[in-house]
Amino acid sequence: MEKVKFITIDPKDNVATALANAEKDQIAQITDELKIKLLEPIAAGHKIAIKPIEKGQPIIKYGYNIGKATKDILTGQHVHVQNVESNRGRGDL
Repeated sequence: MEKVKFITIDPKDNVATALANAEKDQIAQITDELKIKLLEPIAAGHKIAIKPIEKGQPIIKYGYNIGKATKDILTGQHVHVQNVESNRGRGDL
């Protein structure tokens, strides 16, 4: 199975965004050095954890805090509404 490209922008990022659809067990190519086995299918434009993220920790994408983990997230796991409380567009923060 071929590798699929993911993108990060900032060294602080703890998630990467898929540039194409990816299957479970496929290898995500984050950088030349960083490759991660996917724990579940990931749609293009969606995020994966590139390191373990503990419940309550911020989700950092493109150098910005976009929310917080609502449960522990494993490396290679989908990062989305099922495990993130967004702080974007809420109006109450």
